[in-house]
Amino acid sequence: MNIAHHEMSFWRRYIFSTDHKVIGFQYLITGLIMAAIGGYLAYVFRYNLAFPAESIPLFGSLGPKEYNAFITSHGAIMIFWVAMPLLLAALGNLLIPTMIGTDDMAFPTLNMLSYWFFFLSAIVLLLSFFVPSGPFDGGWTLYPPLSADAYINTEPDIWKSFMTGGTLIILALALEFVSMLMGGINFLVTTINKRAKGMTLLKMPIVVWFINFAVIDFMFSVGPIIAGAFMLLLDRVAGTGFFDAYRGGDPVLFQHMFWFFGHPEVYVLLFPSLGVIAEVISTFSRKALFGYKFIIKASLIAIVLSVVVWAHHQFIAGIDPRMATFFSIGTILISIPFAGIMLSYIATLWGGNIQLKVPMMWALGFIAIFLVGGLTGLYLGSDTFDIYVHDTSFVVAHFHYTLFPITFFGFFAAFYYWFPKFTGRMYNTVLAKIHFWFTFIFFQGFAFPIFFLGLDGQHRRINDYSAFDSLMSSWHISFRQFATISAIILILSQFIFLFNLLKSLRSGKKSEENPWKANTLEWQTTSPPPHGNFVKYPQVYRDPYDYGNPDMKEDYLPQNKVI
Repeated sequence: MNIAHHEMSFWRRYIFSTDHKVIGFQYLITGLIMAAIGGYLAYVFRYNLAFPAESIPLFGSLGPKEYNAFITSHGAIMIFWVAMPLLLAALGNLLIPTMIGTDDMAFPTLNMLSYWFFFLSAIVLLLSFFVPSGPFDGGWTLYPPLSADAYINTEPDIWKSFMTGGTLIILALALEFVSMLMGGINFLVTTINKRAKGMTLLKMPIVVWFINFAVIDFMFSVGPIIAGAFMLLLDRVAGTGFFDAYRGGDPVLFQHMFWFFGHPEVYVLLFPSLGVIAEVISTFSRKALFGYKFIIKASLIAIVLSVVVWAHHQFIAGIDPRMATFFSIGTILISIPFAGIMLSYIATLWGGNIQLKVPMMWALGFIAIFLVGGLTGLYLGSDTFDIYVHDTSFVVAHFHYTLFPITFFGFFAAFYYWFPKFTGRMYNTVLAKIHFWFTFIFFQGFAFPIFFLGLDGQHRRINDYSAFDSLMSSWHISFRQFATISAIILILSQFIFLFNLLKSLRSGKKSEENPWKANTLEWQTTSPPPHGNFVKYPQVYRDPYDYGNPDMKEDYLPQNKVI
């Protein structure tokens, strides 16, 4: 069956497009722009931490309120406006139709709307920097009462209440969640209904499984936080008291509603990255993915467990100690399926013909760094240990060792792996390897010292520690400065990536259709794929990881090849 093509105007092709590839690139570009903003905010407050008495280059002075506002916006941006679009929306749009052998998403118009809702949410968030009250400074978790103080009790001005940083960030989050729900519905329906002939569920690439697992986990958990966001908006602009203790509400209720989503959100981001890593290590080990069915089953167990461990973020919020024990045990249990998945990946590497191509370097870096984040998460899952280090820099180091590899190592592994396919160009390998090593080394220089600062008592959300330094160990100042200098170099090293990206798009060497000799369907069409992805719908005959087949002269066997 031939796939129809038709001419479109510039606006229809590139702006208000219903083509999943264009929408994927829109998410990618928007996510990278937001990453630049989030990185700049991080540079400002990290510099202030290391050198509190100095003027910050390219900014000026930073007061306590602005410091907290920058930390709040940095956290929210990186999780919801960088990781979500890059790992879930962009990858899902680019990969699902091409890897299951179809022309587009099941609902192309809904797909377009999902991006524009996301774009609107980003605009609303950035608008919060320019309202008179300034950006919200109560933490990216939006805990009441800090986030519920905009209502004027006597004669409420609803417009004034809306045009505050706190209200705008809550509204932006609500819009972003709606966007991801629309996109997620598309991913699930497309995967279930539009697979190529012969592509059974157990012949799908693992990354397609994992993107859909992320969607399922998101849908299971997002309801309470959407409800909480709108309840919080009503508290701010209409004077309700859902989270106001003085009016019979309960601020801790919002913590439960937030973390019921907030902890599964980690796995919503983790699943796509794990899928990318699986594709990369199988391709560059020239081996079948070890334990394909086990990985799927372990992931389903993890999804169930992910929605019953949320309160390990609330051990000091006054919850019943017996419940704290329950959530501690649940946190330890959820590490088991993910440990099994990581062991499956290591088993895939074992004995393989490993090729240290650029995507493989990012995949191995992901495994190395994420293991540190996972192991320290076990400590924080213990209520006795967590009470000691709660809200210290130890927690900051832990979630950076968790979320940084998920977001950036997972994304860059995907970027360098699929860039030749979706652009038709090759990147500069030397620049790409320099980018990897700078990122890997200086991330360690930034995040690892913070573990020790936290264990020695350094608290979060304090903009100037100089008053406390005399009470703490002598190495505190030098560790903060070392971490900050490493963070600045880490941020600057991303300009290597940007330069390589722009240079490669403009004058990079033309890519082969299948430069990595991979088996999955997206590599069996042209680079870049045409409108509709395939000139003719493919038919699938085998699983996606058939490497080293003795019936073939070469060590790979595409899913659609007849032998």
